[in-house]
Amino acid sequence: MTPFDDPESTSRASAGDEGRRWIVSGRVQGVGFRHHVWMAAQALSVVGDVRNLADGRVEIRARGPAAALERLLEAVRSGPRWARVEAIVVAPLGAESRFEEFSVR
Repeated sequence: MTPFDDPESTSRASAGDEGRRWIVSGRVQGVGFRHHVWMAAQALSVVGDVRNLADGRVEIRARGPAAALERLLEAVRSGPRWARVEAIVVAPLGAESRFEEFSVR
């Protein structure tokens, strides 16, 4: 069991779930940040994706139950050991964004 495991979270995102888009800045590239987010999302049964942006930030698009998204945001804030999260811009994720799983792009 990992620190992100939620014993009540057994299914993937469904129609009633919420979506979030986070743009994370700081030391978030080249430090295992995307893998850290992917591991947390898998444990929380959140779907979406994470990718590096050309300007050094990381974009996360996530869909799942509100409680799982809050726990994912906690994992994003803490980051892996060598990361340093300086700022997170939060925005809603449009309903047109559909995902079957969580992926690293």
